[in-house]
Amino acid sequence: MDYGFVPQRVEEIRARVARACARSGRDPAAVRLVAVIKTATPDVLPALLAAGIRDVAENRWQMARDKLAHPAAPSFEWHFIGTLQTNKVKYVVPRFAWVHSLDRPELARALSEEAVRRGALVNVLVQVNISGETQKHGVAPEEAEDLVRLARDLPGLAVRGLMTMAPMVDEPEDVRYVFTGLRALRDDLKSRLGLEAFDELSMGMSDDFEVAVEEGATMIRIGRRLVNP
Repeated sequence: MDYGFVPQRVEEIRARVARACARSGRDPAAVRLVAVIKTATPDVLPALLAAGIRDVAENRWQMARDKLAHPAAPSFEWHFIGTLQTNKVKYVVPRFAWVHSLDRPELARALSEEAVRRGALVNVLVQVNISGETQKHGVAPEEAEDLVRLARDLPGLAVRGLMTMAPMVDEPEDVRYVFTGLRALRDDLKSRLGLEAFDELSMGMSDDFEVAVEEGATMIRIGRRLVNP
């Protein structure tokens, strides 16, 4: 597939991020654009590289394999953003620098064991279900502290912040509470637990990223608006 449209899409998204940052008094450089490439072919990688993107994300190991074999793959930092089964940890740890979807103790332990075995360090984000939707993964806000404490104390893991997914709505303003809730939880845990490098907020996708940026997102996960024709 010809991904010649990607640079213009990147420019448009960065411009919208900059406007959202201006409205909220933030530096656009503090927002990392993570390209979600689950629906794209491996040919998207050179186009993203040419457009200045250095962070890419997949939500299934099986879909990532061909892209990770592409010659351009080592030029990116890879993020795993989907539900991760413990039996796939052995494939993810050596290839992904970030796991955004830490949602249970057994996954934390499996990631730690594999990281130690390989002499690796995995950056992890605890996934929190702020909206309370039953179909969404993630710990409840009141359970986040226990999982953060566990991840903090496990070797091979660097717990860097929180991730959430907002409900699908017609008006992005309707999910602002999700993003403000995640930011407040991050700030509370960082302060009370004395976590020095607990700064990341992975929140905001194609339809709501501007509101997420206004509320403090440090990583936005953009797929459809970036790589779909």
